Amino acid sequence: MSETTKTSAIEYQATQELTIAEANKVALGALIGTALEWYDFFLFSAAAALVFNVQYFTSENATAAALASFATFGVGLAARPIGGMIFGRMGDRIGRRVVLMITIVGIGLVTGLIGLLPTYAAIGIAAPILLVLLRVLQGLFVGGEWSGAMTLVVENAPLHLRARYAAIPQIGSPIGTILSSGGFFIATLAFSQQNFDAWGWRIPFLVALPLLLIAIYIRSKLEESPVFRQLEESGEVVKSPVLTTFRDSWKQIIVGMAAALLGVGGFYLVTAFCVWYGVNVLHYDSSLMLLGSMVAAAFEILALLWGGHLGTKYGASRVILWGGIASAVVSVPAFLLLASGNPVLVVLAMTLAVCTLSLPYAASGTVLTGLFPAKTRYTGVGLAQNVAGMLSGFIPLLATGFVAATANHWWPAAAMLVFLSLFTAVAGAIAPRLSVKLPGFKH
Repeated sequence: MSETTKTSAIEYQATQELTIAEANKVALGALIGTALEWYDFFLFSAAAALVFNVQYFTSENATAAALASFATFGVGLAARPIGGMIFGRMGDRIGRRVVLMITIVGIGLVTGLIGLLPTYAAIGIAAPILLVLLRVLQGLFVGGEWSGAMTLVVENAPLHLRARYAAIPQIGSPIGTILSSGGFFIATLAFSQQNFDAWGWRIPFLVALPLLLIAIYIRSKLEESPVFRQLEESGEVVKSPVLTTFRDSWKQIIVGMAAALLGVGGFYLVTAFCVWYGVNVLHYDSSLMLLGSMVAAAFEILALLWGGHLGTKYGASRVILWGGIASAVVSVPAFLLLASGNPVLVVLAMTLAVCTLSLPYAASGTVLTGLFPAKTRYTGVGLAQNVAGMLSGFIPLLATGFVAATANHWWPAAAMLVFLSLFTAVAGAIAPRLSVKLPGFKH
């Protein structure tokens, strides 16, 4: 019996006794944590488009300041693969649950510190340097959070329902978007532009601290993955999960990265970049772009639930394949609507693009966890997802540069979305051939 087959047999045995009630409890706990994670992370996304380019990066050229701000946004995502390796190794060695407690605390504390950070006007060049360092720390913790939450949920769900439950932590993304965009939206309405720029923008960051206490309480109620417990009892815990993953599963890392790229990178393109483009190039009110982000995120929740249902019925890989193709088809029409100048059509454009790319995102957790055996799953999923996140972090930066090079026309951004969509669709076609075979688990 090969090592992979042996591990698969252990996993199959560990999941036979799982119940819907247990799966619901773990999924809810993971959802709360991922919602806080993405709230913290997307705060930076919105602030990069609206605040940091003014408060931390001074330049006579608005595009240059935006590029510096989006580069800082990307640096945090560049740190995610390192965090994925650090916390993935821990998760595969000592367990999923304890690592998830560490990562959620780290994310919340760093976000609160960003809300307290003095601006360039107050402390000079130290301000953007400290902002970059905090963003790197945030990226490290996020690198271990999503993969751990997804692994814990999947390993606590009955095999035939994994696609449905793997979509639930993904809902944390639109919830985080609604909360973060909503926080800035309320702040822009409640304060004058001068007060918002001076201190009002800090309030959503500081709110992360009380939310952290709620997340810690809920996470403390979760139990360890039964699959990991079974691996421990069988003596199958890997001593060097990072090296083992690179040696045995490098193809899976590449395919997993491609499968996740649209859901992360496409989302940043439609939210972070489009908010900047709408405000600075099309001269829309920032409140309109934030409203568009919130409405899109609200409908994204429905799209994610539908994607999870489709994954259970037809297989997650097929959802990624056809969802990627659908996203490519709507890319150009969505940007045409965005540039229309009609507020209703602007909101519709963001909603249409986000909902379409969310179908592959809903299925990506199922596909990624299915690509790696249980003994290196935390590490493998973390590497694949976070490499996608790292590349995605620079997509707003690239889109801003390409658009600036074409006299601020939107077509390069639309072309980027088409490419991301088709790239992910190809991964959906390849993934089943490289996945771990488990009875009752439909890839």
